[in-house]
Amino acid sequence: YYWEKVSNVTDYLLRILTDDGGLRATIAQTSGLTAEVAARHRASPLATAALGCGLTGAVLLGSLLKVQQRVVIKATGTGPLQKLIAEADSYGHSRAYVGQPQLASFGPITSERVAEAIGGDGFLTIVKDLGMEEPHQSTVPLQTGFLDADLTWYMNQSEQTPSVVEIDALVEPTGAVLAAGGLLLQTLPGGNLEALIALSERLDDLPPIGNLLADGRTPEQIAALLFGPTAYSIAEQ
Repeated sequence: YYWEKVSNVTDYLLRILTDDGGLRATIAQTSGLTAEVAARHRASPLATAALGCGLTGAVLLGSLLKVQQRVVIKATGTGPLQKLIAEADSYGHSRAYVGQPQLASFGPITSERVAEAIGGDGFLTIVKDLGMEEPHQSTVPLQTGFLDADLTWYMNQSEQTPSVVEIDALVEPTGAVLAAGGLLLQTLPGGNLEALIALSERLDDLPPIGNLLADGRTPEQIAALLFGPTAYSIAEQ
């Protein structure tokens, strides 16, 4: 699905299934969306990177939902950002905000700086509006402040679904968004855990997804790099 266009960047996500039916994946480019939301909030460079991570996380989790369902990610830590809240639906329509959008920063904007801004102590809450009378809510302790690592822990521990999440947002000290995006790998019922582990190790050997996107790689090209000889099909774009 395509959902946002800013400047020359068209954001979209791919839904992928391995041909053996054991794994599914979502790869999302959210660079334009991140720039648009950051501009609306007049966010600082550090807050922009945090917004990019939150938006991407929400889009990835939203890709697992059905039509007219929504998911909200709330990361409330002890860092100076105070809180990060992002929401998305199954089509990738997303919004986000942070507690301190003008949070000052100096020097390079790294994933470590974003994690420090969120804080490693606190809570990660996932709220899913599945069209029932009451939304489903699950809260777990923040583990690291790195949103992708904390979402991976949540998916594996709270939802009991073997999963791997990678999120990246490259932002210049000037606030310019170089790239933002992420991917989600997940076993399906009856799927092979060893296959997920193998893909996770292959992912570790690749450059961070933000670098790949900044270098001009498309989600399709990233999928080819990641899956290699593993046969897969793009289920939806």
